[in-house]
Amino acid sequence: MLNHKLANVLLTIEPHVKEYPGLYFQTESGKLQPQEDGSALLSGAVDFTTYLNGLPAEKWRRYTGIEEVWLHLELSGSECDVLLEGAPRRKREAKLVQTGAVHTAAAQSDPQVIDVQVPSNNMDFVGFAVRTDGTVRLSDCYYYARINEADVNHVRLALSTTTYKKESFVISNIKKVRKSIRSDSGPIHGAFHMFVIDNGRTLDADALSDDLVSVIPNRNVGGAGGFARGMIAALDDPSDFTHILLMDDDVIILPESIKRTFNLLRLARGAYRDAFINGAMLTLERPNLQFEDVSYVQRSGVYRRVKGNLVVDRLADVLANECISVEVPHAYGAWWYSCIPLKRIREVGLPLPVFVRCDDVEFGMRAKPTYMTMSGICVWHQGFNDKFRANVDFYQYIRNFLVMIAVDGAASENMFVSRIARDVRLRLRDLDYEGADLLLDAFEDYLKGPGFLERADGAELMKAKSARNEKMLPVGELGLDEVTLARIHAMADAEDAAIAADPDHGHPATPFFVLWESLPYDKHELPDSMLIDSPAILSFFAHEKPDLDIARHTTYIALDPSFRKGAIRHMDRRLYNEVKGRLDLLTGRWRKDGASIRRAYKQELPRMTSTEFWRSYLGMNQASKDDKG
Repeated sequence: MLNHKLANVLLTIEPHVKEYPGLYFQTESGKLQPQEDGSALLSGAVDFTTYLNGLPAEKWRRYTGIEEVWLHLELSGSECDVLLEGAPRRKREAKLVQTGAVHTAAAQSDPQVIDVQVPSNNMDFVGFAVRTDGTVRLSDCYYYARINEADVNHVRLALSTTTYKKESFVISNIKKVRKSIRSDSGPIHGAFHMFVIDNGRTLDADALSDDLVSVIPNRNVGGAGGFARGMIAALDDPSDFTHILLMDDDVIILPESIKRTFNLLRLARGAYRDAFINGAMLTLERPNLQFEDVSYVQRSGVYRRVKGNLVVDRLADVLANECISVEVPHAYGAWWYSCIPLKRIREVGLPLPVFVRCDDVEFGMRAKPTYMTMSGICVWHQGFNDKFRANVDFYQYIRNFLVMIAVDGAASENMFVSRIARDVRLRLRDLDYEGADLLLDAFEDYLKGPGFLERADGAELMKAKSARNEKMLPVGELGLDEVTLARIHAMADAEDAAIAADPDHGHPATPFFVLWESLPYDKHELPDSMLIDSPAILSFFAHEKPDLDIARHTTYIALDPSFRKGAIRHMDRRLYNEVKGRLDLLTGRWRKDGASIRRAYKQELPRMTSTEFWRSYLGMNQASKDDKG
């Protein structure tokens, strides 16, 4: 039998989460002090059944068939009790029950080595606590299973991160990965490699590359092109990689997550042997807030998270995270942390050349994977509330989602085109003429067919579109009167308080307001005598409730999600009529040619996702010729 490690217990807190130790341990009547050598000094009662240090027993059983879980500890110092505990299966209660205990005598010199089976039958989540009246040093701790060596899958894991001028994030992550993998004596040490695809060509490839890391300069072809380049690197490598872990550049990684991913891949069984693993995104702004792990596409073309926001230093949310199934139809995993079998890439191809947005969604629709997730496999990523950019969220999203519908049938094109028309109408009501025009740019470029994707310079296109993004300034620089400024500051404070009180704080549209938005009304159709010239405040979350008081105003102070930046918008009947006319023209073209355009994308999909296409698209063939010359 082989003792196969499942997960290490983390005793050192990452610097960016030092204010949230509850991710690692709970110490209501105790204290834990991490030491420089990686150990920790404990006093009182310290509970490790947490998001990062508990074990999702039911998930391990389902994914791998493991029935028994063992805990290894090395303890020295005062006598103590090790209390085994777990959350009973499907109880969905924020409550742990004690399932066993081990008493240790004082050991002032050599540490006592304890290996104890953790009762895991009928448990969703298991862990342990240490209780002492003195001080105990915990120097090594991990969960493991006893299995037949013949049952271990052959796994070689490649990590691919795509970066564009995010040097501080990427270099830090390289160092963390290198240190963690090199210091690990387990099987991952000789079965892992990190590929860094440098779309910005700002990294010193020679200085950063070694036997564990390869930095590959690349054209600026967006996330889709960077990840395609990383996939090709893994496919071409003679190391016989079995899986590739795709990861964004602007994340803070947890190296232990990579090890848990590797361990899970080695033991996965049945339908899960070829499953994808998606790590959760925790937000950098609130490191205890899990934003998403797996999402899905609705028929209307709307993205939906399988889970809502979870505050994962709370036991109730940790248990909810494990009980909610992510095995849903039309699922996809975002590529901030997504582990994919290379076998599946060989079967369905590489990403489409869409630059950014929907590359991961479309790949998920095409590959139709089963997803595995579990607490403790995660990264920290900047939240999205303050990341709205019209060139990405209007142009790239709309264009690429239409392409995805054409090639994968993931949603109703009729419903999605209706949504485009509705969104254009809402932008016009909000006096956002440039945003409405960007939506129509996306629609028009989709209608140009697959040749447009192949010919377009994604970087130049993004640059041109970004120049049309609304320029948001601090509200203090908008020339507003003191009364209006005070009102906006009060709105910002109220939003901060609401988020602090409820991290899942949202602004759902009421049924009445959904109907209100759908009605074909617009201030542009009213005579001047019915309009109000004074400015009105339009918040990003205006859909929280219908503010009928501002519907007739000709000037808006448009605020971003933080309520601290804004722009002044003025009504323009000429622009309104131009946008409306363009929408009608494009919708008519879609009705006439939509079926043939869809067929063209579908026919070109195999070619535009092939390694041969991407080698040419990335200039790899020419680079190879230059090297030979």
